[in-house]
Amino acid sequence: MDRAELLKLFQGLRVTDVCDGLDAVGLIDTCTMDWNIRPIWRDTETFAHRFYGFAHTIRYVPTNRVVPNGLSVEDWVKWKGQWYRDLAPDPQLPIIPGEVLVVDGSNDRTTGFLGSHNTLKMFAQGMRGFVSNAGARDTDESIRQKVPIYAACITKGWRPGRLELDGENIPVAVGGVRVFPGDLVVADGDGVIVVPIDLAEQVGKIAREIANGDKVGRKRLYEKAGMRLDDTLDIL
Repeated sequence: MDRAELLKLFQGLRVTDVCDGLDAVGLIDTCTMDWNIRPIWRDTETFAHRFYGFAHTIRYVPTNRVVPNGLSVEDWVKWKGQWYRDLAPDPQLPIIPGEVLVVDGSNDRTTGFLGSHNTLKMFAQGMRGFVSNAGARDTDESIRQKVPIYAACITKGWRPGRLELDGENIPVAVGGVRVFPGDLVVADGDGVIVVPIDLAEQVGKIAREIANGDKVGRKRLYEKAGMRLDDTLDIL
C-alpha cells in the first residue's frame, strides 16, 4: 500500500482506534506518547486540531558552547542569526505532502521549538502537524492561526545559546516512543500515537473496523437518547 492509500486508510481514525489496533498486533503501550504531550488547542466542532501523517523527524541536543557576554545589540542580533543558520536551523524544505514534524528536543523545558512563525510557514507549505517532547512558544498566535501543535509544555526561550541540531530524518525518541522517519503519526485530543510503517496497513485496517463498529453502536445510542446525528457517526 502506497503513502496515498495509507493516508486514506487512516483518515478520520481516532488515537483510541489506532491504539486498539496496535494492541491487536501485540504492541501494547509501546507506541503511545506520554500523556503530557498534548494539543495546545482543541476544536470540538470540526476537529481541526486532529492530524495524521508520516513522521519527518529532527533532533536537537543541549549545547556546550560558551555564550558571549557584553555584545552590542547589533552584534547580538548577528550572533543569534548565525546560531540559527549554522547550529540550529529549522527542518530542511521542501516538505513532502502528508508529513508530520516530530521534534526530539531532548525533553528541554526552556526552548519553544514550535513557534507561531516557523510552524505557520511549514503548515502553509503542507506540513500536517507538529509534535515535540519540548516546548511551544507564541501560543496565543498559534492558537488563533489554528496550526495543530502538540507539545510537552508551553515556554518562552529560543534555540540560540541553548540547543544545537543533532540530526534530521533519523530515529528519535519522543514521549517515550521511538519514532523512525516515515512512521505513521496520529494525533487528537487524547494525545499522540505512532504506528511503525511496516505495520501501518495491518493496524489501519483493524482500527478502521473498530472505528466503524463504534459508530454503529453510538448511532443506536444517539437515536435512543433522541440526540441529533452528527458527522462523528459517518462511516468512512
